[in-house]
Amino acid sequence: MALQIAANLTTMFPERGPLFNRYAAAKAAGFKAVEVSLPYSETTQRLAAELARMGLNRFLLIQIQVTSRGEMGCACIPGKEATFKDSLDKSISYAKALDVPMIHIMVGKFDKNHTEEEHARTLEKNLRYAANLLNQEGIVGLIEPKNSITFPGYFLSDFDTAVGLIFKIDSPNLRLLLDIFHLQFISGNITRNIERLMPYTAHVQVSQPPNRSEPLSPGELDFSYIFQKLKAEGYKGFIGAEYVPSTKKTEESLEWIKICGLTF
Repeated sequence: MALQIAANLTTMFPERGPLFNRYAAAKAAGFKAVEVSLPYSETTQRLAAELARMGLNRFLLIQIQVTSRGEMGCACIPGKEATFKDSLDKSISYAKALDVPMIHIMVGKFDKNHTEEEHARTLEKNLRYAANLLNQEGIVGLIEPKNSITFPGYFLSDFDTAVGLIFKIDSPNLRLLLDIFHLQFISGNITRNIERLMPYTAHVQVSQPPNRSEPLSPGELDFSYIFQKLKAEGYKGFIGAEYVPSTKKTEESLEWIKICGLTF
């Protein structure tokens, strides 16, 4: 069975403007599933109504709510535990209303007022809390290492740390978001790292390094091979197309889906 692609509406269809225009464009292009980083500017009622009206029957992923522009979460920041819990509660309410199975828990940037050890302890404590709460709600929390070149200061910047946290907390409701763009920047050795990380992975996202463009645009990686490798390793979930199109119209960037033997 072919791997299925979900449109990331935070990065795709930027030429269409507001979120609901992007929903319509994704539906017209053939997508059956979408993911959106931050849907919180719209009510759950309106989001649910638009999804139903357009027939987009799967809303796969949202990010945890952030409290200010440019923030990347606060799960690792000492002293912000209450803010983290409030953001998680808001995200869970959206996920339940929209039948979203996964929440990406952004961990935040390093705060120079605290030590690395303090950040690490705070992050583990908050992720334990989140895993327990998400278990009660039937939702999976995802953590994603982000590379320090395009996301300077992000605290979770390597895969070994992420896997260590998942292993230590040992909950089916805390898993890895494997973004191939970040994997290439952080670790390289894509083949062996897919093999190593797949047992911890609940969701995969793709874009072509170094410009975060569509998979078959000029860049560093052979995505035809990568998709074959993901399938060979037993990955059966959707693949989030979290890329910025290199073309004026997003529809002109979608040929890679057919060429690589994938489906909507």
